[in-house]
Amino acid sequence: MPASTIQVSPQVHRHNLYTLTDSSECGAEKEEEEDPSKRLTPLEKLTLEMCKDENTIKELTVGKRVGFYKVHGQIGCGNFSKVKLAIHALTKDKVAIKIMDKMRLDLQTQRMLSREISNMESLYHPNLLQLYEVLETPSRLYLVLEFAGGGELHTRIISGGKLSDRESKIVFAQVLSAVKYMHENNIIHRDLKAENVLYATNSCIKVADFGFSKRVKNHNQALDTFCGSPPYAAPELFKDESYIGPPVDVWAMGVLLFFMVTGSLPFRADTVAKLRQSVLDGAYVLPTWVSAPCQRLIRGILKPEPLERCALDQMLGCEWLLPVELFRPIPPLYQLNPIHLVEADPGELDRDQEEVKGILEKLGVTHEHILNNQGKRVRSPITGVYRILLHRVKRNRGAEFVPTISGVVKDPKRDSLRAYRNLRHSSKLPSFNAESHSQQSVQKPWAVCKQYSN
Repeated sequence: MPASTIQVSPQVHRHNLYTLTDSSECGAEKEEEEDPSKRLTPLEKLTLEMCKDENTIKELTVGKRVGFYKVHGQIGCGNFSKVKLAIHALTKDKVAIKIMDKMRLDLQTQRMLSREISNMESLYHPNLLQLYEVLETPSRLYLVLEFAGGGELHTRIISGGKLSDRESKIVFAQVLSAVKYMHENNIIHRDLKAENVLYATNSCIKVADFGFSKRVKNHNQALDTFCGSPPYAAPELFKDESYIGPPVDVWAMGVLLFFMVTGSLPFRADTVAKLRQSVLDGAYVLPTWVSAPCQRLIRGILKPEPLERCALDQMLGCEWLLPVELFRPIPPLYQLNPIHLVEADPGELDRDQEEVKGILEKLGVTHEHILNNQGKRVRSPITGVYRILLHRVKRNRGAEFVPTISGVVKDPKRDSLRAYRNLRHSSKLPSFNAESHSQQSVQKPWAVCKQYSN
């Protein structure tokens, strides 16, 4: 067999991973290409380019393209990944692609990654960063995520100083809404911090990075993994004992709120050992300029005993957040699956889905494409383009509107929530003897501590 044939065959097979049905072949477009009377749809044209255009194939080979995405510059990095900006070749929407080298992923990291994908797949909330698609090659794994172009909350505060009381209310209300939704679906974030709160617009925020998230059977399930960032870690995490998840997220929200309204962290030290003692001592000082209602909320959250901390409903009804109108409809999870466009009865699709269906048809995505990709869920290019379009349509219709601040409205339903402020959690902390681990010192107090397998 000639050497040139040996070189071409693997390329065709590899790029065929990005075609749209199990039976699709690059050569299937040949007849259409030779027939000038037949006009190719945008999807057919893109598929043909990925199989036959030399420049496109070269971009795919060197990583300048991944599936239907044109990859641009780097916008972030983590311990095991880097994040790059990309543009969907069909929809022209910006996305963020989290890229991981599979050769560097040990067994523990692979489990965490699988859990991250699964948890993101089961969440759909306006203030949670959305997962569009997952792609995989022999050497790399790609998570295609919603692009939040406004940057991190941490960067905004470090460069511009503390937030105003009004802006702090707007940001914290959205974080609260997102975390409450996660907990209602039995998922604990376990890495809430300012670096993981992103601005999608000037005021709309997204909670991101679910690498340490954990699905629990119930809110009393014992966990024993120290993970996340030490300055945001609850006292029980530093005791090397078991803990329950929700109060850990609540504590981190208290640290986050303190950071927003003061511009500094409540617990600071040069080493994890000193930081640990500071957290266990509960030694922090609230500046006098922080409003009294906000101070009461922070003190209600940052309580050493997990069972005494504010519950999420208590925060929702507290005096500081009472003027904030944050209630919004949460879309049903089934909307993330494009198969609903095919299986829905006449008149069952809402206005957003009807608009998305029309755009997909113009791009050349047919019912057959959707049916042939059924069961692949997030590992499907059809799911990717559908979710991107659905998100765009919903965003343009105001689905991600930011909370508004009004005067204190006498609403009996919301006023009644204030009664929660003096209540305690009724659950008890189960006893569990976790194996002792040594703490490592870090150069910066916000550096990520060593993670241990759960």
